[in-house]
Amino acid sequence: MTEFFTSLGMTEGWALFVGSIAGILLIALPLMLAVAMIIYVDRKVWAAINLRRGPNVVGPFGLLQSFADGLKVFLQETIIPSAANKGIFLLAPIITFTVALVAWAVIPFDAGVVLADINVGLLYILAISSLSVYGITMAGWASNSKYPFFSAMRAAAQMISYEVSIGFILVCVVLYAGSFNLSEIVEAQRGHGLGIVNGYYFNLLLFPMWVMFFISSLAETQRVPFDLTEAESELVAGYQTEYSSMSFALFWLGEYANILLMCSLNTLLFFGGWLPPLDIDLIPWFDIPGFVWFLAKTFFFFFMFSWVMATVPRYRYDQLMRLGWKVFLPMSLIFVVAISGWLMLTRYGGAA
Repeated sequence: MTEFFTSLGMTEGWALFVGSIAGILLIALPLMLAVAMIIYVDRKVWAAINLRRGPNVVGPFGLLQSFADGLKVFLQETIIPSAANKGIFLLAPIITFTVALVAWAVIPFDAGVVLADINVGLLYILAISSLSVYGITMAGWASNSKYPFFSAMRAAAQMISYEVSIGFILVCVVLYAGSFNLSEIVEAQRGHGLGIVNGYYFNLLLFPMWVMFFISSLAETQRVPFDLTEAESELVAGYQTEYSSMSFALFWLGEYANILLMCSLNTLLFFGGWLPPLDIDLIPWFDIPGFVWFLAKTFFFFFMFSWVMATVPRYRYDQLMRLGWKVFLPMSLIFVVAISGWLMLTRYGGAA
């Protein structure tokens, strides 16, 4: 993109600046539109599973329902509790929303289609995702209300617990791919299964890691059955209880942007990213652009997120913590040892 603006007569510095801004807008604006539409899809999937119709009035098939809800929230009054810490109260949703967008800078939508193709892209994702807990914690503390505060404490414990397991799961992927770069991780999955299957999910050692990663993704984004931070039967609405208007909407936008991020990571790390499912030249799907495969796989995982939310009952908090610390953490450590040992025995031992 920098070369394009340079060809228009801009200097190198201005071309880099304008190109970066254009790249950010090309990611952020479609992402916001996608968030609006997946909220609609989310509600439609819940309705279908519960034998209801879902949104069907505003616009054709109810497609404009999310935009009507957004307009309604935008026109509402922003109410700040008198006992709240006003500065931190308003800063919390901004941090949550910003962090959710910043993580998309290293997500490759196709070969070479990425804003920042850095060598440590996976570490960048881990670092940015760990910051999302601050927005929720600040919201709970600044509200000066017991329900948001309890929710913030739950969120901090929950997100830190499952980030530990996610870290070890990603170590397994990095060991097989030999790189922290997300584009290289995708290319390493080309023909990985029997020489024709594009994806690590076909690997018997990595398939359990994907199952754990998917469940941890639900916990990391506070989705059912791990939505203990928003449990209405216990905490009214959790850390969002005291929020209204656009501050409330920013939390929702950030939450769904994080959900899409986790869906895309499932796609990139285990299901071949923009690669077609099978690496066979005879099949005409090689004419389908890579970003279409990426979007289709990401949407499939979002459908699974919605499916789980509509069918699985909420965990108790002690069950949530036990699953993270007593099941996922030991299992991920065992698989790190098993996978590194297998690679040393087959790949590196054979080379020696």
